Amino acid sequence: MPCPAHYLPPVFGDPRVTSSSAYSSSTSYQDVAPTVILDRVSKVYPSGTIALQDVDLSVKQGEFLSLVGPSGCGKSTVLGLIAGLSKPTQGDLQWTMPEFRKDLAFVFQDASLLPWSNVEENVRLPLKLAGQSKKQTQQAVAEAIALVGLTGSEKSFPRQLSGGMKMRVSIARAIVTQPKVLLMDEPFGALDEITRNRLNEDLMNLWRQKRWTVVFVTHNIYEAVYLSTRVAVMGVNPGRIVDDLVIDAPYPRTEGFRQSPEFGQYRRHLATALAEGME
Repeated sequence: MPCPAHYLPPVFGDPRVTSSSAYSSSTSYQDVAPTVILDRVSKVYPSGTIALQDVDLSVKQGEFLSLVGPSGCGKSTVLGLIAGLSKPTQGDLQWTMPEFRKDLAFVFQDASLLPWSNVEENVRLPLKLAGQSKKQTQQAVAEAIALVGLTGSEKSFPRQLSGGMKMRVSIARAIVTQPKVLLMDEPFGALDEITRNRLNEDLMNLWRQKRWTVVFVTHNIYEAVYLSTRVAVMGVNPGRIVDDLVIDAPYPRTEGFRQSPEFGQYRRHLATALAEGME
């Protein structure tokens, strides 16, 4: 539903989004019903390549689930299956909440903005493709741009934006449809560390505000621990789940969490699981 005219949405990373508006701990998800379930899912390509084999994975409503693993382990394939871009060769993928499947958005590693369109036009694109007029979409587009902190840049073109700003536009283009499920395929992988950390913080705050169900693909263990309620580690040859770790740390998470012994323990656990998944 559109926000009332007097409502000013908190911007990306707004400090007004406090722990009182968030889940205090990832343990609150243990009793939450799954939104989508992969049951012994395998994916074999026509070339004979086994991308996934017997993958069991549940994604719970409202959680932030990260998939980590080496290149070629099938992380992006899992996202594609959830998005309906392809079908399992074997096994079953079930949406326990079918309405969520219709309200799904995808953010790719490459922002893939239309170079001839400004920020506002790029964000409006999915609504335009759905047949909505410029007048109908004006408020939703303005709110999405505000949420990612780009108010004032509406008329800028992609060539005028930094890498981090382009990714913000890509995220705004996804959330303008008001999705319930957000799939993100290494969206910050090409960014420098400072920009990446800033966007990690902003994404976490926005997730806490909107209560999306997020499935986030990354190679970065530090990023996965910092953002996630749960991390699934994937192994290669064939692609499979080798570990599933709950990150039982309260939100909001700060730089202090990154420096804590607890963070280091999670990181070492995931590093060990990744090494085992390479064998």
